[in-house]
Amino acid sequence: MLRSIATVCVAGTLPEKLRAIAQAGFDGVEIFEPDFTAWGESPARLAALCQELGLTIFLFQPLRNIEGAPPQQWPQTRDRACRTFEAMREMGCRDLLLCSNLAAQSSADPARQVEDLARVAALAAEFDARVGYEALAWGRHVNRYTQAWARVQAVDNPALGLVLDSFHVLALGDTLELDTIPPEKIFFTQFADAPRKNLPVEEWSRHFRAYPGEGELPVAAFARTLMQRGYQGPWSLEVFSDVWQQAPAIESARAGFASLTRLAEQLNARR
Repeated sequence: MLRSIATVCVAGTLPEKLRAIAQAGFDGVEIFEPDFTAWGESPARLAALCQELGLTIFLFQPLRNIEGAPPQQWPQTRDRACRTFEAMREMGCRDLLLCSNLAAQSSADPARQVEDLARVAALAAEFDARVGYEALAWGRHVNRYTQAWARVQAVDNPALGLVLDSFHVLALGDTLELDTIPPEKIFFTQFADAPRKNLPVEEWSRHFRAYPGEGELPVAAFARTLMQRGYQGPWSLEVFSDVWQQAPAIESARAGFASLTRLAEQLNARR
């Protein structure tokens, strides 16, 4: 198991986050774009720092509000995507997370959404990159992984696959059914638990996520389904938590690593 964590999980500057993540024992990271932008250094400098720390950059995220956007926005969208892919190439990262559109003006027409996803996938291929499409649980038109998969299937480009996030699946009461999804089309998987809250799902997600085993969602069952299906990618943590943002970076990173270790032990015990 390759263990990964998003930089958003821990507090501090980007170098402070990365040093804590490496010290905790992780194999690699998801770089959260606001963390990188706030740091103000170059992609090449980030690549050098991660190499020094022994961390692989598994994922860069997020690219937002793409599929179904008004057609006149495409030139700006294309430029934004190309700049992102170029930065990723410099930092030594191949995979980009594209989350489902939240914008009110986005089109509900699946054909329009597929067209835009196909264009982004074609751009990714030019940079030898890949795009993982993630259904946000509060997405405007795509909020379930089955909807995201239908669009990935329709595009049918090796550069486009899925990102699965346990919170986005389980918070809506869905279960993970992967019989029709080839494991190689699951580019990346994120794990987060959460206590049950009577809140809008976006607010719940943004403030109250927890590490696996520290909430009330069936994260172990989600993970078991992935393992049985043959998923081979990183197991990554993406935990937005007001509590952990107040903790020292090393404390949060170590707690996250321990949660993945417990999850792996739990799955292995059930084999």
